[in-house]
Amino acid sequence: MVDRLAQTIVAPITAVGGAVAVVRVCGPAAYRVAAAVFTPWPTVVEARRAVYGAFSHGDDGLVLPFSAGSSYTGEETVEMSVHGSAASVAALVEACCQAGARMAEPGEFTLRAFLNGRLDLTQAEGVRALVEAQSQSALRQGRLLREGRLSQMCVALRHEVLGQLAAVEASTDFGEEVGELDREGLANRILESVGRIEDLLATAQASRLAHTGMSVVLAGRPNAGKSSLFNALLQADRAIVTPVPGTTRDTLHESVQISGVLVRLIDTAGLRESDDLVEAIGVSRTRETVADADLVLYIYDASLGLTSEDAATFAAIGRPKQLIANKCDLEHVAGPGLPVSAATGQGVSTVIELIAAHAGSAAGEQPFVLPRHVPLLEQAQRALMEVVATLRSPVPDDLAAVGLRSAARALGEVTGETATPDVVDRIFHDFCIGK
Repeated sequence: MVDRLAQTIVAPITAVGGAVAVVRVCGPAAYRVAAAVFTPWPTVVEARRAVYGAFSHGDDGLVLPFSAGSSYTGEETVEMSVHGSAASVAALVEACCQAGARMAEPGEFTLRAFLNGRLDLTQAEGVRALVEAQSQSALRQGRLLREGRLSQMCVALRHEVLGQLAAVEASTDFGEEVGELDREGLANRILESVGRIEDLLATAQASRLAHTGMSVVLAGRPNAGKSSLFNALLQADRAIVTPVPGTTRDTLHESVQISGVLVRLIDTAGLRESDDLVEAIGVSRTRETVADADLVLYIYDASLGLTSEDAATFAAIGRPKQLIANKCDLEHVAGPGLPVSAATGQGVSTVIELIAAHAGSAAGEQPFVLPRHVPLLEQAQRALMEVVATLRSPVPDDLAAVGLRSAARALGEVTGETATPDVVDRIFHDFCIGK
């Protein structure tokens, strides 16, 4: 893997189609490659000072050199700004390749930053999160990861575990000098570390909501006003609304930001038994969608009252849920649930506040763990609990060292300190070109 650092790479780092594009060259021959494709290349390169000139492929623009140690990757780097046409970008990349560079692989710039110690794995994952963010909460979490907030916590945890390991090894190797190991005191300190790991694992659900969004399913019997409320929440006529029951026959998805969290609103087919094959398929799909929802808004027609069928269906929903009494602007029977009129807008803001409250855990300023981190933290947690059991059993001290080493390895893999090349390659494989 380190052999890659001996090569000079090139790739566009901006999306195709803009007015201006930026092509990055980095590696030991970055300045030489830039000098071959740009005129006038300065005799004495001044880092971070832009120079205007002409490129060999017929375009003009700016070059911005960075010295090794002060660039994104930690290597000699030149960023070249040209007009954003696909033809100009492709010609510049080709000219750089002819001058000695090669096309960068997906994520290779950030991989080099990792290999050069500019960032660790969680910070690299923060870069990816920033690139892919679709909401303010995802952007915030990407920033926290990129700033190293999660890595600081994991490094501190690993330092604790290594200190605990040192205590065990000292009692084993130098028992006469350091005295007998305080097994119960060490067990209690390890339990404190376990508690901190539990706190990190508790952020996994909020992390999923922040990064992939929260699914809110609108369900209920036909003609309860699900599509009308769907449109009211979106403030757009997205779903077809008619007085005919069963108009919606499939799930309809739209996304909106609520309190900075991406919320995927899902309108569904009305829940009822039907001889119509298409409608029956839609009802089956509704049940599947409800089973996977982060929040179910079960809507009933307040002008008819809550039927026994509505009550039974609502009770059977095994997900977070809220009963909505729609059409409350009409003469209606008093019933349970939030009173709403999708037609007049009454109560719609209350529904939005309800969704925001459910999404609130994803909008905090604490760093969340990503799916890759969860099994590693769980592995560390299990190993530490086994150590506690060992310390409270009549067995030799040195048996506790096995679990402590396992926990330290797992925590190190979160940040990359103990990650294997295969693990690192897997992480960067899914990055986009130019990052």
